[in-house]
Amino acid sequence: MRRALVQFNRRPAGILEETEEGYRFTYLPEYLADPDAPGISLTIPRRSEPMESRVLFPFFFGLLAEGALKEEQCRKLKLDEEDHFGRLIRTAGDDTVGAVTVHEEHG
Repeated sequence: MRRALVQFNRRPAGILEETEEGYRFTYLPEYLADPDAPGISLTIPRRSEPMESRVLFPFFFGLLAEGALKEEQCRKLKLDEEDHFGRLIRTAGDDTVGAVTVHEEHG
């Protein structure tokens, strides 16, 4: 199972996991403890219970390149175009436009 740390404005906000059933996103308790910390998106509101989806959450899918840029990224980084989670953890890091970044967690 692959896992990724999701940050909001460089602050750890939650964990995104690839599961046998699909995907799970869980906000970190320390992020939720701050009443001023916003949800990472309107479709992924703040809550302590994990959110589950059979497909990559649309918000995270929206961080992925499309068209010619997707093809170029996959070719240069040797990524499977259909491995959405793998593409996300390799391409949605610190260079991502916007407040949310995704970083692969190891071990």
